[in-house]
Amino acid sequence: MRETIASRRTMLGGLVAGLGIGLGVSFVPAGSSASAKGKRFPISKSKAEWSRLLTKDEYYVLRQAGTERPFSSPLNDEKRKGVFVCAGCKNRLYSSRTKYDSRTGWPSFYAAIEKGAVGTSTDYKIGYPRTEVHCADCGGHLGHIFKDGPKPTGQRHCINGVAMDFIPA
Repeated sequence: MRETIASRRTMLGGLVAGLGIGLGVSFVPAGSSASAKGKRFPISKSKAEWSRLLTKDEYYVLRQAGTERPFSSPLNDEKRKGVFVCAGCKNRLYSSRTKYDSRTGWPSFYAAIEKGAVGTSTDYKIGYPRTEVHCADCGGHLGHIFKDGPKPTGQRHCINGVAMDFIPA
């Protein structure tokens, strides 16, 4: 049974990759960050410097484009007034005013704190395009933006809590 599932997954992965190549789509290898690839950011550090500065989990999410387990971040339940900043460089990312409970298991916001606080790129890591969101100052991976959020933007910035710190008002 496991061999059948693995074979089907392998075949499906090959099919998706083949379609992507036929459509001129590039796939980003698992564990790499499309946002930082080829872009320069105001805050730049070596892998060794990031490793010393960040916890293991922060490094995994921010520098390797990982995803934390849903419902694992205390920031998911944070309801105080304040500002959410990048755990890597302290760039102001989101205001508590735009945070809402999306019931997805990750802190969610309908807008960044200001234009230019975050950047986006297209991520193909799971075989189809998604909008990746990253810190505009250090390029750290934060999460993804989906089009199923509340008014006024209709966006859901689904952000890994470990990628942020909270500063109460």
